[in-house]
Amino acid sequence: MTVSLAITLFLIGFIGSFLSGMLGIGGAIINYPMLLFLPAMLGVADYSAHEVSGMIAIQVFFASLSGVLALRKENVMNDRLIVYMGTSIIVGSLAGGYGGRYLSEELVNMIYAILATIAAIMMFIPRKGNDDNHGTERIEFNRVIAVISAVIVGISSGVVGAGGAFILVPIMLTVLRIPARITIASSLAITFISSIGSSVGKLMAGHILFWPTVVIVLASVLAAPLGTKVSKRMNAKALQLILAILIVGTAMKIWIDLFSK
Repeated sequence: MTVSLAITLFLIGFIGSFLSGMLGIGGAIINYPMLLFLPAMLGVADYSAHEVSGMIAIQVFFASLSGVLALRKENVMNDRLIVYMGTSIIVGSLAGGYGGRYLSEELVNMIYAILATIAAIMMFIPRKGNDDNHGTERIEFNRVIAVISAVIVGISSGVVGAGGAFILVPIMLTVLRIPARITIASSLAITFISSIGSSVGKLMAGHILFWPTVVIVLASVLAAPLGTKVSKRMNAKALQLILAILIVGTAMKIWIDLFSK
């Protein structure tokens, strides 16, 4: 691996993981298109969708783990929500992570674009009765919807190596009506559990490149806790707006590339 490629991968991993810690996402929504397009544009590497999904799976694992550790002493995670959605999503992510080997690169990219589009739409659905002042112990949610949505998100996001947080967050906000700050914190824990299934699936499928993944992971471990600290100083609605902008931009980029071929 060349020095220019290592620097490029490190910067991609750092930016994506900083945002993952700040916004409660695993970084896949940012890193997937960056890894797919930037190295090729700069002429340092040309990764396939399957290779990118493999790197993303491991990166999300370490980025979300770093974020969870940074928030472990904060009373902003809902244990029941994490148990219901976490146990469901790991089953789906394992199936999606391994099953992605049987899909074409175009279909993998299309699944990512569909997920990003759905998430973008859901972020703009008006929410009612979502008070950020509630304690985590008072949160109520529909358990059946939580489990079913987690399985579906796990399967689809596992294909692209994502933890699924970029679509879990809008589901938790708009469908389950979880307060924003609890959603952001709890989604990191659920994403970490999901990334375990995705990583194992990608390892079984043989889609993980060792050294590029190591560079991405090093950047993730450094950047995710920094993003988490920044999030504590930001308004919850501002965090949602930033996430919505990122999702919309990513979805548009992927769809344009798919239809321009």
